[in-house]
Amino acid sequence: MSAKKFNVFKRCKNVVKKMTTPGESLSEKAVKGGFWVFSLRITDRIFQLTRTIILARLLSPNDFGVFGIALLVLSILDSFSQAGFQQALIQKKGETRSYLDTAWTVGLIRGFIIAGVVFFLAKPAAIFFEAPAAENILRIIGISIILQSLNNIAVLYFQKELQFHKFFKYQFLGTIADVTVAITSAFLLKSVWALVFGLLAGNLVRCIMSYVIEPYRPRFRFNRAQAKELFGFGRWILGSSILVFIGAHIDDIFVGRLLGAAALGFYQMAYRISNMPATEITYMIASVAFPAYSKVQDRQVRLQQAYFRIMRLTVAISIPIAVGIVFLAPEFTNIFLGEKWMPMVPAMQLLAVAGLIKSIISTGSPLFTGSGHPNFEFYMQLIRGLIIIIAIYPLTIYMEISGAALCVILSMVGMLIIWYPFSQNITKASWNKYANTFWPPLFSSLFMVGGIYIAKLYWNPIQQPLILSMLTFIGIGMSSIFIYIAVMYILQRYCPSYNIMDEVKLIYKSLIGK
Repeated sequence: MSAKKFNVFKRCKNVVKKMTTPGESLSEKAVKGGFWVFSLRITDRIFQLTRTIILARLLSPNDFGVFGIALLVLSILDSFSQAGFQQALIQKKGETRSYLDTAWTVGLIRGFIIAGVVFFLAKPAAIFFEAPAAENILRIIGISIILQSLNNIAVLYFQKELQFHKFFKYQFLGTIADVTVAITSAFLLKSVWALVFGLLAGNLVRCIMSYVIEPYRPRFRFNRAQAKELFGFGRWILGSSILVFIGAHIDDIFVGRLLGAAALGFYQMAYRISNMPATEITYMIASVAFPAYSKVQDRQVRLQQAYFRIMRLTVAISIPIAVGIVFLAPEFTNIFLGEKWMPMVPAMQLLAVAGLIKSIISTGSPLFTGSGHPNFEFYMQLIRGLIIIIAIYPLTIYMEISGAALCVILSMVGMLIIWYPFSQNITKASWNKYANTFWPPLFSSLFMVGGIYIAKLYWNPIQQPLILSMLTFIGIGMSSIFIYIAVMYILQRYCPSYNIMDEVKLIYKSLIGK
């Protein structure tokens, strides 16, 4: 996300025309929008991480696995029925208000159909995964998709017009409800239902807030011509959604079916923690970059500048985070989650590598869609899906959850190989420009690794009280970040072409109004 702030600021004053309100350029609006997205995601993830740590100590891996099975079934139906109307409305230029009722009506009908199918598939799904406890959970959890479809369709303008301060309120209050209800229920019930009640509470509050914050009131009305027009763009979103599901969840299906609910609980927890930074970076980039790319899609120079600003900051953040997760995963798991979660550590380390590659590739998704090439995203996801389908079964059988994690890495490498020519086709940038984006953070991370290694030589968390171990872990993490930033700063002094520190300063100045 800083991704997007940075997307536009340094040269925006020279290259971006005024495209919004008087006195506020697209770049300024995007930077401020980026600040709100960043604030939301950081705050949201702090709450979610706190929730995960508390629930991991109160609930068992099997509880998380059963809940994961229920979400998996819901995700299958959701992904295979995406219309892509909201993305189409964000990308579409000109007046789009007249399309809102049609898009909302289609989404509402779709939501009720999915909920009904989930209700009737609950028993067969529970039998397939050999998890009887998932049956009743599935029947209740279908309500969440109805709540999502009832949301005010006009909230998409929070993204389209880069009004992310409104999006902050809309999302954050839902997160507060989810975390509060889930943790309270976990203390009282000590069962998987705590996760279910938290999910429903979050979706209910977001639904209510969508009407409190946005004055538009959608009506049940369908225009066939409008639906056909939106689906012309949305069909690529549907195709990509299906392939994204295959790439993102087929490993969950195989782990749950072949290894059981407890193994799925380990695997999903490892994935959630190791990919949290990559997922957040991906989300923040897509939220801010996509609508901004849509506005400058016909301006080659500005598009290239914006893209490499995003990628430079994405890489600078993702590489040290991935390195930190790989080298500190055993200590984090033992200290914060507890001994019962230690079997997931090897998978967590492998998935951190996959998360790093994912964050790099993620810079392409909003570029492809925002510049009017959603088919590029489709082809990239197709490669990912094919690799997963081919490799997931043998690797999971022979290496269990670590094999599934290795399969994810292979699929990301496949996407990375074709991401380069696709992004280059749009940006028209040389390979040298890509290389200069990667080597400084890679070099700086080597020094960070050295600091972590030295610290671990003299630290044994098992011999310390829990609170002291937590504080020591945080201290090592902060010291590693300091080492990384210091080396990056020195590099910039001797390599002026890599000016990431200057860009960060300019972003800060833009946010405080200078």
